[in-house]
Order: sequence, then structure tokens, then C-alpha cells
Amino acid sequence: MAHSMDDYILVMTTCPSEDVGLAIAKRLVSNSLAACVQQGGPVTSVYHWQGKLCEDREYPLFIKTRRALYAEVERVISELHPYELPEIIATPVTEALPGYLNWINDNTQS
Repeated sequence: MAHSMDDYILVMTTCPSEDVGLAIAKRLVSNSLAACVQQGGPVTSVYHWQGKLCEDREYPLFIKTRRALYAEVERVISELHPYELPEIIATPVTEALPGYLNWINDNTQS
């Protein structure tokens, strides 16, 4: 079944610990809301929050999914994430190996 490139997105978030990231990743994959979630090693995030300059160690998540599932992915992240305002950003997939897109499609809810 052919799918448009527009059907696929990469969702990114950052977590305060490996445990939080793994909990989100496992929930998304086990519920077929994402085909794959990669958790990166710690990064240092520098940002303003409530008038203060913050510097925190965070763990990025890269979530491979379909655009149609974004609202549910966002809901799960928001439910499990301890931040008042977590980063949840989706970017469209503009180019990809067709077989990989088929794999994403086969491993997410229809």
C-alpha cells in the first residue's frame, strides 16, 4: 500500500532522566503509537523558564510515527512527562527509504 511522505513525522521531546524517557518510549511502542523511539545520551539544554536562565541535563527522544497518530503521541508524552511544559515538536519526513516508511506503517496503529 503506497503512502504519501506527508503521512510520516518525527516527534522530538526531551526528558529529565533516562527512566522517564524509557517509560514514554515503552508506552508509545507497546501501544503501536510509534514504530521506534530512540533515546539519546544526555545533552545540556540552556533556556529561559519563568524569568530565570536554566541549564539542565536532559535525554532526547526521537519518535518515528505517522501524522495521524500525533494527538495520541502528544497525550501520552504529556501524561507521563513531569515538566509543566514539555518540549513536544513534530517535523515532517520529507525524504526516507520507502521500505523504512512501510515498516513504520506496519508497526503503528492503522
